[in-house]
Amino acid sequence: MSDLLKNPVHMKKPGWVDDFKAFIMRGNVVDLAVGVVIGAAFTGIVNSLVKDIINPVIGLITGGVDFSNHFITLKGTPAATLAAAQKAGDVTLNYGVFLNSLINFLIIAAAIFWLVRLIQKLYKAPPAAAPGPTQTETLLTEIRDLLKAK
Repeated sequence: MSDLLKNPVHMKKPGWVDDFKAFIMRGNVVDLAVGVVIGAAFTGIVNSLVKDIINPVIGLITGGVDFSNHFITLKGTPAATLAAAQKAGDVTLNYGVFLNSLINFLIIAAAIFWLVRLIQKLYKAPPAAAPGPTQTETLLTEIRDLLKAK
């Protein structure tokens, strides 16, 4: 048998490892991680809502306007679509894509607002307990009781 198996090497664990474990296992870090994962999933739902439901309605109201193809060609030949302009290597200012992102943000913000508001209505904090007597009140009560006893 080799000497390494008979006498295993014990390496000292760096001091920061325990601090890191404590940091990771705190409740708010785990809650944040869960929030990020749920947020990523929620973003996919909202993107679909905007792209597949809201933008067609807005396009119908505005006469078939598709925001994603609104752009200004800064350098290059004008193209009919943003994809064609980008394929040609044109420099474009994509304000339609920005408008779509802005709509996404507003919808996400509104959805989170309503979700938080609903949770606040469902969860009512228990009434605050009556504060106990102060030290002065306790001392005065003791003095009163002593005077009564005499």
